Amino acid sequence: MEPMDIVGKSKEDASLPKATMTKIIKEMLPPDVRVARDTQDLLIECCVEFINLISSESNEVCNREEKRTIAPEHVLKALEVLGFGEYIEEVYAAYEQHKIETMHDSMKGGKWSNGAEMTEEEAAAEQQRMFAEARARMNGGAVVPKQPESGPTLES
Repeated sequence: MEPMDIVGKSKEDASLPKATMTKIIKEMLPPDVRVARDTQDLLIECCVEFINLISSESNEVCNREEKRTIAPEHVLKALEVLGFGEYIEEVYAAYEQHKIETMHDSMKGGKWSNGAEMTEEEAAAEQQRMFAEARARMNGGAVVPKQPESGPTLES
């Protein structure tokens, strides 16, 4: 692969986080085995090349199906086409586990959630309260006290 084979990226730009990869490499080996730094670099390059290979073949599978978005099924088909069929079951299981974890994380709430859900009316009232506080800070530094939870009110 030439340095500019990846669209818009030089070979140095297309890499994986070394600390993460080193951790993965060490976790896969017995504790008494050491890995030379140049060997770690070689393994990381192999991983990058593998990802490029799978991505390229997945894109070709996607194009043959006249789709515009690469789906997980395209990646699984690419693995099969490239001779990695023996890994499909394990990759699919990891994908399913990822979907479960992602769904579980999204059900817990986003980074702004405190675990309690708000109704649309409560959210609108909270938004109005926050706007009022911001206006007060900008117009003299006074903070408006929190309004009661009775629902939104109409302003004149």
